[in-house]
Amino acid sequence: MKLVLRSTRVVTPEGTRAAAVLVADGAIEAVLPYDTEAPGGARVEDFGDDVLLPGLVDTHVHVNDPGRTEWEGFWTATRAAAAGGITTLLDMPLNSLPPTTTVEHLRVKRQVAAPKAHIDTGFWGGAVPSNTKDLRPLHEAGVFGFKCFLSPSGVEEFPELDQEQLARSMAEIAGFGGLLIVHAEDPRHLAEAPQRSGEKYADFLASRPRDAENTAIEGLIAHAERLNARVHVLHLSSSDALPLIAGAKREGVRVTVESCPHFLTLTAEEVPDGATEFKCCPPIREAANQDALWAGLADGTIDCVVSDHSPCTTDLKTPDFASAWGGISSLQLGLPAVWTEARRRGHTLDDVARWMSAAPAGLAGLTRKGAIEAGRDADFVVLAPDETFTVDPAALLHRNQVTAYAGRTLHGVVKSTWLRGTRIAADGVLAEPTGRLLERNH
Repeated sequence: MKLVLRSTRVVTPEGTRAAAVLVADGAIEAVLPYDTEAPGGARVEDFGDDVLLPGLVDTHVHVNDPGRTEWEGFWTATRAAAAGGITTLLDMPLNSLPPTTTVEHLRVKRQVAAPKAHIDTGFWGGAVPSNTKDLRPLHEAGVFGFKCFLSPSGVEEFPELDQEQLARSMAEIAGFGGLLIVHAEDPRHLAEAPQRSGEKYADFLASRPRDAENTAIEGLIAHAERLNARVHVLHLSSSDALPLIAGAKREGVRVTVESCPHFLTLTAEEVPDGATEFKCCPPIREAANQDALWAGLADGTIDCVVSDHSPCTTDLKTPDFASAWGGISSLQLGLPAVWTEARRRGHTLDDVARWMSAAPAGLAGLTRKGAIEAGRDADFVVLAPDETFTVDPAALLHRNQVTAYAGRTLHGVVKSTWLRGTRIAADGVLAEPTGRLLERNH
């Protein structure tokens, strides 16, 4: 049966307009004028003035399954994602046990994910000091690229790369046309920064200086230029690095960059002492830094916005910023959080769709995702952009209901989420899992 979805505001690559989206066999067949007569026997859904957006693509999610499923899992993570308008996610190679650093470990993760995925799910591989020989086999097995750290990751089973190891891994990955995605903080700058335990956020912020990011990104760009490698900077926090990145892009270096909802909507000045639900690495910085990140988004230096959903159990969020686990859970809230700030700054939902759907899909090579146009998967989110809600942690669907957004009033209520033409979430009610496991170029 064919399906027609109508809205007075459909966000397409050519802009927002009234349209009727014709769906058949899980794919978009055509985007037609709003009042086009539906084919005989077609089911029609009319969303009125609610906005029909392409389903979001989140390329930075720590599901932690298997091995640390008390932190999160595919069942809970993908339910939260679906409730937040995300229809595709890519799982990071840590903090699961085992990490996704060999083909066998990838096989284990796929077996665990397959029956639990409410949305389409793909996997990053990991680049660690000991697995250079495993990178090509992982690439051939369908991972979307390779994650590495330049400073300690926080878990011993996923060690960081030094500069020599980085160059070796990058050269290997460039040799088969792969993508290296990098947690870019320089360990020397971190070691030299003042390290104080306690509840003061200012002390934690001082322990993760901007120079650590800036230096690491500068070195990463130099390696990428020399090797003609494709690299992606994860979770950019320091706006000081933007001119360096913009310059590299102008010179043809194959570098892209993401930032995250928490860097774009939360500021250091508002973090209460002891409130380690705000702790992440690199850290949430000052309001002036946030303004510069938004400028980088507006001018295209920052390519995309993804969650870096990195949950843990409640007990690991101790009041001591030095010892608390670093990570912010935002799968269900990323769209309204970003839209709330974007609309305040004069941006449109076309911008949000580009940052949170089209650009992440492009980064991962997901050619069937990321846009409402013929030939793409029929993945959608229906958003009431002017409605507001106040974040109640108890209403969130990720496993541990800790959030830095508790009590905040956000614009944008997700009314429903659709995966390949099937409604999988509506008003907080989730269907049974129908997500598929994705491989690169599929």
